[in-house]
Amino acid sequence: MWNYTEKVYEYFRNPRNVGEIENPDAVGEVGSIICGDALKLTLKVEKGTEKILDAKFKTFGCASAIASSSALTEMIKGKTLADASKITNQHIVEFLGGLPSEKMHCSVMGMEALEAAIKSYKGGKQEKVIIGAGERIVCKCFSVTEAKILKAIKENKLHTVEEVTNFTKAGGGCRQCVGEIEKILKDYWAEAEHKSFEKMTVVEKIKMLEKVLSEDINPKLKADGGWIELVDVRGKTVVLRFLGMCVGCPSSSATLKNVVEKEFRERIDPTLEVEAQ
Repeated sequence: MWNYTEKVYEYFRNPRNVGEIENPDAVGEVGSIICGDALKLTLKVEKGTEKILDAKFKTFGCASAIASSSALTEMIKGKTLADASKITNQHIVEFLGGLPSEKMHCSVMGMEALEAAIKSYKGGKQEKVIIGAGERIVCKCFSVTEAKILKAIKENKLHTVEEVTNFTKAGGGCRQCVGEIEKILKDYWAEAEHKSFEKMTVVEKIKMLEKVLSEDINPKLKADGGWIELVDVRGKTVVLRFLGMCVGCPSSSATLKNVVEKEFRERIDPTLEVEAQ
């Protein structure tokens, strides 16, 4: 028997925003009927401001899936797509006052549906967007990709296979992928706990910075037509150059501090500073 908070019970018994928006501007659909969890999120978005005017969901899942999906729709209504895109599964869990560890994957499913919906809006599509399509599958029972496992490890500070299973369902079926999940965990934390930035060689610093740029920062910026390139490293100051639509963007200073510097500090060194050329 799971221990649910009163808020989870409330959102399960009286879910908000159930259904499907007619002629939606964005659709995000994730999960699998085969494995028992699936979620379809539809959005109505105000043109120009990109504010989410309405959000509805349909889910095939447990009480946690219903509560998480309903909570998500409440959290994103009234937000711009840019602000909504910052919502993580941990925000959904906090909104509900917590979830049983074995049900954390329900909050992840909500976050993924939102990501898929925003991706469909950016691409001008209303059809199903499959998160992880074309990526390497680690858990074949639940079609969980390596990228999804790595993201869950990073954002939720996971250290064991059991935790990975709770957040992604990977390893929860035939368990043939358990060894591979253990290796992914070991490699991730070996890299995360690498030697300090100060002690790296110049080549190591450049490789690490460019890796974070290519994997975590530029994919976000390219969604809006811009990107960043590394120019120089001066001590603990990283010099960058905005390109594409980021050039002359009035919010570039905020992006530099709130997105780029934040990511570098989380992934590489908490004392790093960034500046634009």
